[in-house]
Amino acid sequence: MRDSDRVARRRVFYIPGYDPIHPRRYRELYRKEGAAQAAISGYALSLSPKTGGGAYGWHVEAEMDGAQVAADVEVLVWSDIVRSSMSNSVPATYLQLLLTAWEYISTGALFRLMRLRKGPVIAALYPVGMLLLQLALALCAGWAVYALAVRAAPWIGPAARLLGGGLALAAIWGLLRWFQRKDGKLFAYYLMHDYAYSARHRGATPPELEARMAQFGETIAMALRKDVDEVLVVGHSSGAHLAVSVLADLIRSGRVSAEGPKLAFLSLGQVVPMVSFLRGAWRLRADLAYLSTRAELTWVDVTAPGDGCAFALCDPVAVSGVAPEGKQWPLVFSAQFTRSLSPARWKELRWRFFRLHFQYLCAFDAPLDYDYFRVTAGPMTLAARYAQRPPSASRLETPVNRFASTEPAGSGTRAL
Repeated sequence: MRDSDRVARRRVFYIPGYDPIHPRRYRELYRKEGAAQAAISGYALSLSPKTGGGAYGWHVEAEMDGAQVAADVEVLVWSDIVRSSMSNSVPATYLQLLLTAWEYISTGALFRLMRLRKGPVIAALYPVGMLLLQLALALCAGWAVYALAVRAAPWIGPAARLLGGGLALAAIWGLLRWFQRKDGKLFAYYLMHDYAYSARHRGATPPELEARMAQFGETIAMALRKDVDEVLVVGHSSGAHLAVSVLADLIRSGRVSAEGPKLAFLSLGQVVPMVSFLRGAWRLRADLAYLSTRAELTWVDVTAPGDGCAFALCDPVAVSGVAPEGKQWPLVFSAQFTRSLSPARWKELRWRFFRLHFQYLCAFDAPLDYDYFRVTAGPMTLAARYAQRPPSASRLETPVNRFASTEPAGSGTRAL
């Protein structure tokens, strides 16, 4: 291995998906799963409080393949923006349902997405179906209460119907509120807010998120001026398309020097098409096209068909219809859940869809060539680790996006 491929010090920036929970969960996940993977794979990994800057992170010391590696991991937080976008109102959520469904159906985006992978489309339809089922059950309960009230007091005539109507409305509202309180297990409201956040702006980046992404870029740019061997950006789920735009802006502005640390981008469980297929996502499509040709970084995209919430093995640049001449990124391959997890572990996790969406950040009890902890705390750069790794043969690259514009409407670009 060449000296330029070796890593003794690394900065890692993790961009989570649409998640309202405090980022400490990612430290605890790394600590627990890292210890499990170290025991399985025979290396040493330990965590301590962060030594670098940033609002939230941790320090990692590892010994792998006879080498000592230090890594500082920082979570780039946007959970406050997520929380502020999540309405606590039942009526507002149902309005979001109507507007989001209209955006995806009326533009044909939903039907184009179904030509890629059914799993994430089913995941997107789940909150719609679940919320409509909850509404139907609430209406049935309200009708039953009304009928009982009218039948129980027929002698008071119209007053019975008024009483029944009031009780029915109370029953409908009460049941809908009960479902909302149980959403920690059902995830219908949470997922509806997630999809509505992008659809509300037709795929354009909301101003508050644009400002936060600019801060992310400044933070990464500062790390690129430090004495480290690699700066690794990890974008998980919705965080993957945020990372695409952050890194594209960073390179465009000339803040990635050939003399500095190696820059690497690992996208995990990406759902890029859910945004890039929307009519107003010209900024994301332009960033995908730009980043896919750049020599300043290495971009590896890891998904798995076993993850029903991700667009598994879908090249996010190609399927979005913006693959340019000279495209070289991303390298798309599978984490192979069904092979890198033992049969017993796979059986345990197979139907836990949301847990599987986080498996990329967890331990594998039959690891193959993808190991999150070797990538983030191991002695090789991302480029060197996967230099000989061929892309998965079953990846999808056919452009099916109706909207391929990379500039605002009216600038002369066209939709396919």
